[in-house]
Amino acid sequence: MNLIIIASTLALAVAIAISSSKNRKTAAAMAQEFWDRERAANNTRRKPLDDLDYIKLPMEIFPMELLQDIPKVEDYRQIILTLKDQPIVNFTGLTNTDLKLRYGAPNITKLTAYDQNYTLLARTLQQWAQALYDNGFSKEACQLLEFAISTGTDVSATYRLLIRIYQENDTPEKIDALLPVAQSLTSAMQKPIVRMLQESGQSSD
Repeated sequence: MNLIIIASTLALAVAIAISSSKNRKTAAAMAQEFWDRERAANNTRRKPLDDLDYIKLPMEIFPMELLQDIPKVEDYRQIILTLKDQPIVNFTGLTNTDLKLRYGAPNITKLTAYDQNYTLLARTLQQWAQALYDNGFSKEACQLLEFAISTGTDVSATYRLLIRIYQENDTPEKIDALLPVAQSLTSAMQKPIVRMLQESGQSSD
């Protein structure tokens, strides 16, 4: 009996050692691949940015006249007024290495700024829409949310609030229409958002 236990223990130890060795080799290979890509990215020459999917703000949908007595809403308006003249691009799902390989290392500062503008836009649209909804302006909130989703936002709260508005307006078919957009997301939030939409669509049947 003791021999069986000893043999089992040895077999387990060998299996663990082999697994650890494989994991170390895999980690080393991944690290090497990363640094190879990073070196290639840093040596990539500047490329034209003409093909970027710049986001233009449709100023006509922003309810500038509403809730002017609420300071945070005024902040949202001022952010939008600032962003409307700035380059805005959604690079969600792309790393700096990806951007340098695609557009050249010398462009990374510009590209980072464009992406930061998008992050600020997506967050502002969500917060502004929530403030509008909370104060009874559901229609205006819906406009902001739909625009945010059209830009490829992966802010789950944006989808959640829009789902609620569609349900309250008895238009569940619009929830299903959001699925292709969510399925095209390239961030880690893609699956949770798709699942939320699917569950909300089922609950509306």
